[in-house]
Amino acid sequence: MDIYSGHINKLIEQLSRLPGVGAKSAQRLAFHIINMPEGEVKLLCDSISSAKENIRYCRECFTLTDTDLCPVCANAKRDHETIMVVENPRDMAAYEKTGKYEGVYHVLHGAISPMLGIGPNDLKIKELILRLEADVKEVIIATNSSIEGETTAMYLSKLIKPTGIKVTRIASGVPVGGDLECIDEVTLLRALDGRTSL
Repeated sequence: MDIYSGHINKLIEQLSRLPGVGAKSAQRLAFHIINMPEGEVKLLCDSISSAKENIRYCRECFTLTDTDLCPVCANAKRDHETIMVVENPRDMAAYEKTGKYEGVYHVLHGAISPMLGIGPNDLKIKELILRLEADVKEVIIATNSSIEGETTAMYLSKLIKPTGIKVTRIASGVPVGGDLECIDEVTLLRALDGRTSL
């Protein structure tokens, strides 16, 4: 039995299709939207429509942007000889928040996953290889430390190393504040292998 009318049910249903939004969160969001002033609801709808219409890939790094080049690629002060390869725009944003990386990025939009039917041709790998024809000195592979991320890192390494460009992989290991007893063996071994002097 439906508790709410058709319009409310439809709104809840559409909101629950968003990633990470369950039925209860969708219901809470729906009622929040219904109680918002009409002007704010219109602004929200216009923002969603405008983003869908105007956001595209940066022609250089393939992150999401509403201009031809994203702000990072357009910045002449960035080190364009160092490219960090990430799986998605959220990973790029995470590194940008550190404020320490001064190079540029390349967004693959996923990772190689035979189980999900995602191969190298489904990612922005060809575009990365084309970028390497410019004056690039180092490619930092910053894919996740999952099986898919590791597979992608190995694949990229085998493709890039013959070009003579330096290929590095981000370190992975024990997170800050993590208890050693709760960490898996692979992560502990990586932490040991990637140890640094004090």
